[in-house]
Amino acid sequence: MKKLLNTLYVTSEGAYLHKDGETIAVDIDGATRARAPAHLLGQIVCFRQTAMSPALMAFASEAGISVAFLGYSGKLLARVEGPQTGNVLLRRAQHRATDADAALPVARAMVAAKIANARALLRRHLRDYPGTEGADAVDRAQRALDFTARHALIAPDLDTLRGREGEAGHGYWQIFGHLIRNDESTFVFSGRNRRPPRDAVNAVLSFLYVLLSLDTRAACETHGLDPQMGFLHRDRPGRMSLALDLMEELRAPIADRVCLSLINRRQLKAQDFRYEETGAVLLSDNGRDTVLRAYQERKRSELTHTWLGERVALGLLPQIQAQLLARHLRGDIDAYPAWIWG
Repeated sequence: MKKLLNTLYVTSEGAYLHKDGETIAVDIDGATRARAPAHLLGQIVCFRQTAMSPALMAFASEAGISVAFLGYSGKLLARVEGPQTGNVLLRRAQHRATDADAALPVARAMVAAKIANARALLRRHLRDYPGTEGADAVDRAQRALDFTARHALIAPDLDTLRGREGEAGHGYWQIFGHLIRNDESTFVFSGRNRRPPRDAVNAVLSFLYVLLSLDTRAACETHGLDPQMGFLHRDRPGRMSLALDLMEELRAPIADRVCLSLINRRQLKAQDFRYEETGAVLLSDNGRDTVLRAYQERKRSELTHTWLGERVALGLLPQIQAQLLARHLRGDIDAYPAWIWG
């Protein structure tokens, strides 16, 4: 089983990263403040005004360590990548399989798993908070998601499937606020909004989805898949459609779960957010660091993979699912086994 590698998140303004022997050093104001063994890293994610030596960029490219530069809001600004790897025959198979008719079986599995995993999150809430306010609405929603997931598996075409996904998403976000057990006015949730997020809950969700998308994109590239050629998401210039596809079944168990845990455990406070004149709500420096720590901790937690039957770290799921998809495209397994949160 592949080892879960760490991600080095650099959030300090003006930090300078460089290679020092077998470690990656982070300098701030001319002094080395942190070091990380290079062989334990799979990604480096830099926020705001961060600099990196050309030698480190070259080393990371050769070592397969992906490097991403993000703006304050978490928007991806740039990536540093080495030469493309992977079997061209695999990519040809992927391109054939993502044609509208051929893409349907994989897309069905992804959407059904996404809905099933969202339902699992609601069921966990009902188990942990039985009889609380909103429990009846959550129960109705999880039953509706079960119905929609079953129908997603038999959708006759991609448009119908996307309609089922939208229907499930509407019902899920409609009751998401009932999952929040923090009565601070900061965390009132009235629906999903983004680009930019306009409340604290959506600010956390959007930031976590950026982090998760970096992981799924890296997984695609690791296993020789084209991250822009997806099964469910439509082609669009610059869109990482396959990375977004692989995210779908992981949103609720990783990103949404982290968001709810941080808010319900009161690890995030009102002062952990910035309110812009434009109406955008962003995480503060401290808030972002809190979310990053929780995200890393969640990725280290283990569960039994429903298809492999092995204990794996949650952070390995993007890699595992990308590998299983590649095996399906090569003809090693008959169908793509989407991950179901048991």
